[in-house]
Amino acid sequence: MRLPLVLLLGGTSETAPMAAKLTASGYEVLVSTATDESLQIGDHPSISRRYGRLNYEQMVALVEEQQIIALVDATHPYASEVHQTARWVAKQTGRLYLRYQRQGMFASHPGWVVAKDHYEAAKIACKRGTPVLLTTGSRHLEPYVVEATRSHVQLFARVLDHPESIFACDTAGLKKSGRILGRGPFSIEQNRALIRQHKIAVIVSKDSGKAGGVEEKWRAAEMEGCIFIVVQRPDESQEQCFVIMDDLVTTLHQQSEHHYKPEVFRDKEKTPPRGREFSLRTKEWISCRLGREK
Repeated sequence: MRLPLVLLLGGTSETAPMAAKLTASGYEVLVSTATDESLQIGDHPSISRRYGRLNYEQMVALVEEQQIIALVDATHPYASEVHQTARWVAKQTGRLYLRYQRQGMFASHPGWVVAKDHYEAAKIACKRGTPVLLTTGSRHLEPYVVEATRSHVQLFARVLDHPESIFACDTAGLKKSGRILGRGPFSIEQNRALIRQHKIAVIVSKDSGKAGGVEEKWRAAEMEGCIFIVVQRPDESQEQCFVIMDDLVTTLHQQSEHHYKPEVFRDKEKTPPRGREFSLRTKEWISCRLGREK
């Protein structure tokens, strides 16, 4: 008899421990990540992996075809588009949605300069006209490149050495000389060395918690006299959101057996037209490319 299958949306350092807890509790786990970047997922025979970004239509198809009973979201705290898409898919297919939320560190450091979004962070970062280091990934480079160009500020971004990240740098117009390729975690001393090497005066980060290396970045910035700007976390629903993995697994046990009703989805009005995807911003169907991203 097949074990109940859980879709684990991962890509963070929490992916492997979450997968391990799920399999130990009697579930089969399919880990889904946006890219094929190397990632520890555990070596249990009940854990498998697929990769490629999923839009609404593709996630629905995966859930239905694989007879997934629940979606467990352990993606990055700032992956708001994934969180919203997964919630909507779970609601429309009658599955359970549970999200693991890595704890942030904002309350611990009143010395941080907080920005509401990347556009505000870019303006604050470039205001002084001194070199800026981005440690926010490759998905929101454009406002920083635009502001740095306008302000004649030297801009550096630490990004993954992966084709998708390189493409994002190219698309945003970030100069090759401003790209620092690497994968964390980075120590305080590694961060300090990078700051000194490029004469960095401003660092921009997300509040990604201890697992995201925020503590090491902040301490290095403090020691080197840098301004430390943090982009606020997205304001999202905290329903079915957990900061302790065991609590999430317990809730999964309690609710999944009564929650999964596969027949509820086949409402023709809510079945996406082929070649369309649901926009969470406009709540309308928009054109999309079919097929799995590689």
